[in-house]
Order: sequence, then C-alpha cells, then structure tokens
Amino acid sequence: MKKTIMVVDDQSDLRLSARFILENYGFTVIEADSPQQALDKIVEHQVDLMLLDMNFQYDTTSGQEGMDMLKSLKEKNHHFPVIVMTAWSTVEIAVEAIKLGAKDFIEKPWKNQRLIRLIEQQFQLDSVQLENKRLKAQRSTNEVIMLGESSAMQLLLAQAQKLAVTDTAILITGENGTGKSLLASYIHQKSQRNQESYVTVNMGAIPETLFESELFGHTKGAFTDAKNDRMGRFEAAQSGSLFLDEIGTIPMSLQPKLLRVLESGEFEAVGSSKTQQADVRLIAASNTDFQQAIANGEFRQDLYYRINTIVLDIPPLRKRKDDILPLAEHFLVEKSHKYHKSGLYLSEQAKKALYQYDWPGNIRELSHVIERAVLLNDSAEIQVSGLNVQPAIQASGEIPFMTVDEAEEQLIIQALQKSGGRVIEAGALLGLGKNAIYRRLEKYQINPKL
Repeated sequence: MKKTIMVVDDQSDLRLSARFILENYGFTVIEADSPQQALDKIVEHQVDLMLLDMNFQYDTTSGQEGMDMLKSLKEKNHHFPVIVMTAWSTVEIAVEAIKLGAKDFIEKPWKNQRLIRLIEQQFQLDSVQLENKRLKAQRSTNEVIMLGESSAMQLLLAQAQKLAVTDTAILITGENGTGKSLLASYIHQKSQRNQESYVTVNMGAIPETLFESELFGHTKGAFTDAKNDRMGRFEAAQSGSLFLDEIGTIPMSLQPKLLRVLESGEFEAVGSSKTQQADVRLIAASNTDFQQAIANGEFRQDLYYRINTIVLDIPPLRKRKDDILPLAEHFLVEKSHKYHKSGLYLSEQAKKALYQYDWPGNIRELSHVIERAVLLNDSAEIQVSGLNVQPAIQASGEIPFMTVDEAEEQLIIQALQKSGGRVIEAGALLGLGKNAIYRRLEKYQINPKL
C-alpha cells in the first residue's frame, strides 16, 4: 500500500517541490500551510509520516510553533513519525524537537536523496517496531509451554529458568526434533529481556554471499540490488535476545565475522563505516559434534568458546518416555482445536504403541503423527491403526505400505537424524540439492528449528 506523507509548511513553492519529489518515489502527499490546518486534515486522512516546518507566523528562528505542534500531536495520541525541518537549524532546536517526539531532523534546502533516505528509514523502523509489538502481544497471550514430566526434563527446565535471568551465552544441543528452538523461546520469555525483541536466524538457510547483510544489515547501494537501507538481525534484536539456530553450519570463512561481534560487541552494516554496538543476549543451537568439527578444521575453537558459556543438552524422546503421553495429549488438544474437531481421545492400545515407539524424529515426529491422526480419524477414539508408528523398515526388511509422500517424509526425517540435523548434508544423503531439500521441508512442514 502507498504511504501517505503530510507536508506542513507555509511556503507553497516548498510544498510543491516536496510533492514532486515524494510522488516520484511513489508516496501520496497531503499539504497543509499551517499547524492548525494540518490538525484538521489529520482527522480526515490517514497519515503515515509528517514533514513539519518549525517556523510559521510568530518568527523565523525560534521553532516555537513547531514545538507546539509536536506537543499537540502527542496530546491527541497521533503516533506517526515526524521529521522536522527548518532553514534555521540549531542543535538546541533539534534536541528539543526530538525530546517532544520528532524522529529526525533535516535542514532546508534539503538534498533530495537525504530526504528520501530519512523517510525510508522511518518507515523501516516503524515496521520493525510494529512487528515487535505484535510479537510481544503474541508472547503475552501465547506463552511458550515446555512440557516435561520426566526427571531429565524437570532438571533441564530448572536449569534453563535459573540461567534465563542472566545474560550468559547459552548453547542448546540435542538431536533433530527435540525442541531446541522451543527451549530458546522459553529462555527468552523467562529472561529480564522478555519485553524486548526476540529475533531468530536459521544460519543454515543463509547464502554465504548474504551472511553479513543478514546479520549486520546494509546501506543503500552497498551492492547490486541493495535498493534501500536494511536493518540486520543484530540491530533488530537490540536490547533483546538473538537466537542463532544451526550455528554449526557457518562456513569457516564467515566465522571470524561472527566472532568479532561476539567478542567486541561491535559491527558495521555492509557499505557503512559507522560502528554500531550490539546489546543482545545470545542463544545458539546445533546438532553439530563441535569437538569433531574443531578437529576437522570446520569450526573455530575460539568461536565455540564464545557460544558455549553454558550448554543445555535436550535428551531425545526415547530417553524420557515419561514425556511421550503428556506431549501426545498436548498435541491432540492443539491439533483438534486447529482443525475444529472435538471429543477425540487415544485408546489404551494407542497410548501403549506411542510409549513403546522409539521416536527417531523426536517431538517433531510425535506432533506429525498426532496431527495426521486428527485429520484422518473418522471416530472419536484414535486406534493404533490411525497412528502409523511402525518403523520405516522392519527387522525382516519388509517395507510397510504407505503413500509416496509418507515414505518421502520418513526418509527426510531419517536423513536429518543421520546427518545430525544438518539440512544440506541430509539433502546430499538423499541425492537432493539445497533448494530441493528445503522445498520438501516446507512441503511436509518439517521445521529444522525443533
């Protein structure tokens, strides 16, 4: 949708110049020749950003009318960003305007590219802030629930809750599908940063050429197709938590770039010489055997020490069988609600089958099994036959009957298990390229973050 910008200035030629520039960049423009006219038009029109002159009838230097306008916008609860402008710029006026709610400051006559850059930056920041508010609201109404009745999980959750209130770096390990990303979310929610952003990055899905841009951001024109400034994940997570999933997949050539920001807390956006400070709580997760990777020259030892101040290892589901049925009941309620079904329950034989199964795909596989049963079951009682939890290949070598899609899904889960959760390596085991394996993960809703 087009963004609407209100230009408030008593000089008609300046308003016309602003209209020409802004409409050329695809914005809708509303003009006002005084603060009062602007307030009247705000009632009638949706305004996404305001360019506000600071001086009108009183004088040409004090900026008082602009200050009064900023106060009025605040009193009337108008929350769109305001960029103030004046031909008589002083540090004092800029500071006072920003204290009253202005987002930025530009001198007249302006340079067109600078004006557009300031406006685009405000819309980008506004979008990030709205997303953060949405995520905070979602977290407050949909708090992460970590289910675990086994002694192993009770101990793990007690450790996680104790560590959450600190800012220490945490590395979460465990087999594919054990719930590493869920535990990371849980730690953030229990932390002192839980009202700030929680930003997740799947390191295995970032192309090597976009690594720096994704993590640190870039400026307009920094490289081909960099048409606008872009905020990186470290900046987006400022004051909050940053979750780096599949951190063991980072190529050796890029590891020094991550190590630097973790050691010094400093980084620069691609194309910028301005050093920024990173204030984030780092949580990482991986299935990598780091000792082996270090020995093989695939992972830097100093980076490993930076991310593993504390290691939380999630045991596989087969080693905490007391959690299988509580998790199954949880997923049954969740999936029944999702598909608008009611009254479903597991038969005693079905519960026994779930308990006895080894769950090579861990919690993710259990979730898929229950979801499939909810979708396909014709009666309230879910029987063993509706679960399809037999091993993919039985001891006799006989392959049980299933659809091609079900067989492909089972093979992908097994490949992920064999590769220790490394998506690209799992694809190679199956003869699939990077794009092909990720397409299938999306098709079967296999989330490597669990």
